[in-house]
Amino acid sequence: MVLEPGGDRIAHARQVLHSVPDPEVPAVSLYDLGIVRDVRLLENGVLDVVLTPTYSGCPATEVIESDVLAAISAAGLGPAQVTLQRAPAWTTDWISAEGREKLRAYGIAPPGPVDASQGVPVRFMPRRAAPAVPCPHCASTHTERLSAFGATACKALHRCLDCREPFEHFKPI
Repeated sequence: MVLEPGGDRIAHARQVLHSVPDPEVPAVSLYDLGIVRDVRLLENGVLDVVLTPTYSGCPATEVIESDVLAAISAAGLGPAQVTLQRAPAWTTDWISAEGREKLRAYGIAPPGPVDASQGVPVRFMPRRAAPAVPCPHCASTHTERLSAFGATACKALHRCLDCREPFEHFKPI
């Protein structure tokens, strides 16, 4: 769809980006995950989409950039570019309420809020028992972590001890 002269490219671009799925979790858009940080129009007329990957070594970053530019182009909103902004680092607090619900419906337990009083939120060896992760299938909190890492480094593998279903959990970072 090409906008008529005077149309709001930024608002339309944001709308388009709400439909671009995350390549690793296609049930959630890049916007719902909080990966899309900003959309701005530069002085030279180029639409600049600012992205923050879920972590600096995310192997899907190039695919995400390509998908964003393809969606903007297909909507007739170009020219466009992507700017990667790694600071401040992405946090699971940026996942929208709708994104959390989509994760749950997809079978991934969404993360809870990050507790800033705990210091650096990424913990490889928790000092305290982690709170129970509710099962996205039956909502039971009678669950156990099977592995610190799931299909990607930002997820952990869990199992519900009531319904016996395995599930992934986005780590709160």
